[in-house]
Amino acid sequence: MSEERDGRNTRLTEDVAVWRAESEAPRPAPKLVGELRVDVAIVGGGFTGVSTAWHLSRRHPDLGIALLEADVLGGGASGRSGGQVLNGLADWDEGDPEVLRRVYAATRSGIDLAEELARTAPTGTFSRGGCVAVLTHPERADLAAQGVEALRRAGIPAEFVSGPDVPVRGASGAVIDPFAGRLNGFALLQALRPVLRDAGVQVYEHTTVRRVSGSAEISLETPEGRVRAGALVLATNAATPALGFFRHGLLPVTSHVVASAPLDDAAWRGLGWGDWDGFYDDLDRLCFASRTAGGRLVMGGGSNAAYGYGWRGRPVAPTALAERAIRASLARYFPGADALPIAHRWAGTLAVTLDRVCTMGVGGPARNVYHALGYSGHGAALALLAGRVIADLHEGNHEAWRSLPFYQRKLLPLPPEPLRWLGYQAWTRLTGKSPRKRR
Repeated sequence: MSEERDGRNTRLTEDVAVWRAESEAPRPAPKLVGELRVDVAIVGGGFTGVSTAWHLSRRHPDLGIALLEADVLGGGASGRSGGQVLNGLADWDEGDPEVLRRVYAATRSGIDLAEELARTAPTGTFSRGGCVAVLTHPERADLAAQGVEALRRAGIPAEFVSGPDVPVRGASGAVIDPFAGRLNGFALLQALRPVLRDAGVQVYEHTTVRRVSGSAEISLETPEGRVRAGALVLATNAATPALGFFRHGLLPVTSHVVASAPLDDAAWRGLGWGDWDGFYDDLDRLCFASRTAGGRLVMGGGSNAAYGYGWRGRPVAPTALAERAIRASLARYFPGADALPIAHRWAGTLAVTLDRVCTMGVGGPARNVYHALGYSGHGAALALLAGRVIADLHEGNHEAWRSLPFYQRKLLPLPPEPLRWLGYQAWTRLTGKSPRKRR
């Protein structure tokens, strides 16, 4: 769907992420037809699923692996994000310097993997120009400055910038992570399709898994086929409850995102954008933005209007109301952002946990169902890391991950539907915040 906008001959592309628009057209693998027997079946062709297939196939070339994706690789949340690839965990603080160091080392290895894999993708797929976290209140800025000192003591590079030196309106300070960056997830995952095929992974796209059953041998039913596997990898994040798993621990929250038409250098200078790939603030309904390789400004968050939870968890379509709210939120920091011509408007579904920490592990009666999910909007580095974690667990190597907060983490329970939907609506409208609970 397209329409004329703002009298500037800018056409709005509805529900197509800018990352897809800046990528080559996909060349999908065939859909599954008939019966298939493999060692490992991976459901989901986003960062988690593709990374898992990549790691397993590199370590065990003779392992029979099938990857099943309902759309095309990157067609889900991994290719519909805000574009930032960040260190750490969402909304998580840890006083133990050693645990803090291990978490950052783990997520930094996920960013390193993004950089490595992007060498197979078109130029501009990945950039490591750093991301800036803006503090909006002096007290939080003081705490952030102390936090940076703690990071440095743990051997983690970070930089605190005081308010007057931050080129963002209203900033009381900022933390710059020089190892964070921007990632076009759609372009990356599309580029990895032939890499997986060459490694012997059987990739099936436009193949929806309708039902999962079995124990020692797992059966996956699709519209035109069936897969029998010795092990299952759930790389489905927010869609996982539809397969019968993790029904009580995930909120499938829709994040609305927009992107401008390409901006020239003068327009970027006029906004006051610095020499970084991404930006986000410290508010509960955090506002975020990134700069694409094609010179477009990606914007999201900032208010309840930018996030949605549909009836019984169904996705919420992108709206003009969300677009206006997002632009107004970003304009608090970058004057003129609300007047930019918008060329793309889309939405992606986040799997949000109550404490905002994801879980990676293995379960099931036969201990052959692997999972990594609940990234809570902070998933690019974690989901790429998840492939390494799952490959280790599949080999029986748990020791490398036992001390990390996401290992075999039990999700805090949520009420059943429709109480979950009613509670979410009431809480967000009364408080303007997203439901959360710290352990």
